[in-house]
Amino acid sequence: MARLFGTDGVRGLANADLTPELAMSVAAAAARVLAEHDRSHRPVAVVGRDPRASSEMLDAAVTAGLTSAGADVLRVGALPTPAVAHLVSALGADIGVMISASHNAMPDNGIKLFAAGGHKLPDSVEDEIEQLMGTGFERPTGAAIGRVRDVPDAETQYVEHLLKVTPHRLDGLKVVVDCANGAASVAAPDAYRRAGAEVVAINASPDGLNINDGCGSTHIDVVAAAVREHGADLGIAHDGDADRCLAVDAEGNTVDGDQILAVLALAMRDAGELYEDTLVATVMSNLGLHLAMKDAGIKLRTTAVGDRYVLQDLKAGGYSLGGEQSGHVVLPAHATTGDGLLTALRLMARMAETRKPLAELAAVMRRLPQVLINVKVTDKAAVAKDVSVSEAVASVEAELGDTGRVLLRPSGTEQLVRVMVEATSHEQAESAARRLADVVSSVH
Repeated sequence: MARLFGTDGVRGLANADLTPELAMSVAAAAARVLAEHDRSHRPVAVVGRDPRASSEMLDAAVTAGLTSAGADVLRVGALPTPAVAHLVSALGADIGVMISASHNAMPDNGIKLFAAGGHKLPDSVEDEIEQLMGTGFERPTGAAIGRVRDVPDAETQYVEHLLKVTPHRLDGLKVVVDCANGAASVAAPDAYRRAGAEVVAINASPDGLNINDGCGSTHIDVVAAAVREHGADLGIAHDGDADRCLAVDAEGNTVDGDQILAVLALAMRDAGELYEDTLVATVMSNLGLHLAMKDAGIKLRTTAVGDRYVLQDLKAGGYSLGGEQSGHVVLPAHATTGDGLLTALRLMARMAETRKPLAELAAVMRRLPQVLINVKVTDKAAVAKDVSVSEAVASVEAELGDTGRVLLRPSGTEQLVRVMVEATSHEQAESAARRLADVVSSVH
């Protein structure tokens, strides 16, 4: 059987794949695992959600599962994923549950779990939870049943935390924020205004059905148009649970996660906050980021694709900044997971501090054209060992020299090989990628 937990929790079509019964079972098993790990006190769980309609249903199921296993529940309502992670730590809870499918369409939903301190659960604990699901247990009764309490100032606590760690006021900046009709629809405009910015909030009226619907970080053109319309200094686009963000400059040009990382790395280096002058990114980060960091004297470490691998490397080395091209940025000194609001505040603080427009700050990195082709294969392992493939890769690498890059990456879930080529021109990148894709597809 396939593992229930994916790279970002449990996810599926709400009320079809991800049913209330499944949510209740996951929550009850999680509470039991925690109780087994620490018998000194009754487990306490923070439960948050995004505004999609099915999140209300799953919130009730998760709460029932936790309390049925003897855990007390602190309900924080509709808040960003990083807010839930922060509140687990701030409220001294043993576990956090976030009900969200991030940037996915409204019919989907998911369950993300956080350990004490707001950290993602290790695979071993997720496996324990999965093994306990559906097994019988002695249910508590009477006073031993978990209790439920709402936390009415949860959003305020989170925003005040963000403001404390923002290094510079944002007075004089005008920002358009696209909240994706998601979990940041209240918190993001509130945080940016309280930090001093003039804020134009769009797609900040969630109705349970419109989350990520033609808006947010997956539709960056929407915020770009609004920035031009309102004459703003920049735009910020969040996804449904606001664990990441992308930006646009005053002209509406996209500033992606790699460029945001470059700006923040230089800001943190100048402030003495960049531990060992090192940035952590994934193998999919643009070569332009590598070149920009090399020019700035900053070391760039690369990990496998996925925020959990970035987090692992940050923790192992004690590094202070990491992230992905998608806009998922982690600042471990202030957050245990990607936080789109924290990222945006830091980006705007750099603009305010230097009095430079975002376009000028982002120009420290030149994005090289990147072409990605997914090639269906019959055997990923055979492709990895094939001599013709390795020879073709070597030939393209020699052709590109220091001005390009080749990456062949097998899919983790399908018989696919992802062929990625970067070069100084789109035409050169596409030509090389198609040649390599042809060689990969010919392997039997």
